[in-house]
Amino acid sequence: MQVGIDLGSRTIKTVALKGGEMLQRRVVESGFEPHRQALQLLNDHPQARVVATGYGRHLMQQHADLDIITEIKAHALGARHLFPHCRAVLDVGGQDSKVIQLSENGRIVSFQMNDKCAAGTGRFLEMMALSLGYDLKQFGLAAAEAQASTAINSMCAVFAESEVVSLKNRGVAPNEIARSVHLAVASRLAAMVQKTCDCQHLVFTGGVANNKTLVAMLEKALGVPVLVPEDPSVVGALGAALHAGCS
Repeated sequence: MQVGIDLGSRTIKTVALKGGEMLQRRVVESGFEPHRQALQLLNDHPQARVVATGYGRHLMQQHADLDIITEIKAHALGARHLFPHCRAVLDVGGQDSKVIQLSENGRIVSFQMNDKCAAGTGRFLEMMALSLGYDLKQFGLAAAEAQASTAINSMCAVFAESEVVSLKNRGVAPNEIARSVHLAVASRLAAMVQKTCDCQHLVFTGGVANNKTLVAMLEKALGVPVLVPEDPSVVGALGAALHAGCS
């Protein structure tokens, strides 16, 4: 059995594989001590070969006998496994976003990361949702229902929140602001994709890919279909598990 564990900034994901089939997948909150949470998850698979990825992979390696791989490689492996013709991966997690270009045979050609600013990440969307009184699911639904939008000029998380407060004080409807934020994020992510690679056969991974409104806006901005896995949150863990099976 092979297990991949992805220690992200917000959640920890595990995938267990046996004979190429997924036996289990789990997503839990990272908590205050993510490595302890991760060790508890691995107790379910005492004999498995484990590979870790994500923000906490180096910390995890200090506390368990396992190998590690980068998030770039993990998401590339996972996306390519689910979509064999995948040529590009957009991964948007809690604290960063990244675009990975793949060759025809699945090798990583280039990548770009946005890890210096919260804009365009899950944390950014969470902050904007809270400022409008929505949870994340309601936030996406509200954006889909709105007919109008207002330009969000700043994609700095701090200044964008100030813009949202200003729009609220001007009496702009919350769902219109929600739509405006989604459009701004979709535009930023589309620009990252177009700058990095050919956006054909693009797979969208990470928890933010569960936001159907954002996916639809991204498709419109790029002019191509965007492929979303059944559970985009676990693609990195899947890639780590696949690497465990071949290393």
